[in-house]
Amino acid sequence: MTLAIEAELAPLKTNADGVVLVGKTRVTLDTVVAVFQQGVTAEEIVYRYPSLKLADVYATIAFYLNHQQEVETYLKQRQQQAQEVRMMNQAKFDPQGLRDRLLTRKAEQEAC
Repeated sequence: MTLAIEAELAPLKTNADGVVLVGKTRVTLDTVVAVFQQGVTAEEIVYRYPSLKLADVYATIAFYLNHQQEVETYLKQRQQQAQEVRMMNQAKFDPQGLRDRLLTRKAEQEAC
């Protein structure tokens, strides 16, 4: 009996927003790489994110290790995008201004 060896594609797909997801889940490549870099094992990752399959986590880690430069570039781009969105939201919805308005409203209600 001979073993048929075939290359399998990494279980990664990019959604409409450009976010890379693992397997048929909503768990991002960012998440798996981040916890892996913290020293979490594949088994622990599946325990934390039960929608993931163990084989998909191992394949994702292997993909990351084989393509570290590209994945790190992708992760940096994602961090920059998140920072830009955060800054836009803070400009639109000043958190301090919102807090002040809520405190004023609360004080007015307590005065009644």
